[in-house]
Amino acid sequence: MIVAMAGLPATGKSTLAQALADSGVVLDKDVIRSVLFPPDYVEYSSEQDDFCQALMLETAEYLIKRHPGVRIFLDGRTFSRRYQIDGVIEAARRLNTEWRVIECVCDEATARLRLEASRQSHLARNRSYELYRDLRAQFEPIAVPKLVVNTDTALEECVKAARAYLER
Repeated sequence: MIVAMAGLPATGKSTLAQALADSGVVLDKDVIRSVLFPPDYVEYSSEQDDFCQALMLETAEYLIKRHPGVRIFLDGRTFSRRYQIDGVIEAARRLNTEWRVIECVCDEATARLRLEASRQSHLARNRSYELYRDLRAQFEPIAVPKLVVNTDTALEECVKAARAYLER
């Protein structure tokens, strides 16, 4: 199964993905970018994001073919554009595997606090409240079946809801 962790920056995608990782593998776009590109070549452009996403999907294919039943959590991308979700669904169809979308949401004030707290430590140096607002303004609604998880609630509750959704 391929699981797209969708949502704006600081809405809890990575925290939830890591909490679910005992049942799979987390592929994080920000980690992949930091390993592939020296700091002077990191662009935070759509093209570089798409490139990293393509590598994540190729890695998912490799893992699924060699480890049937593995769950792949795609993290580090907002999946704020339809084509991004469509790419995940198409990859899953090619692999004859299931797909799911978990959209993480939280109160804007929560996201702002999380962004400020992680400003110096997060791999993605472009993470800011301004980025959050820009992406929110451009976010295309996710039109496929999905689970929406409000990460303002306790992590244990979020994990429980996500596990139930993934087991369906």
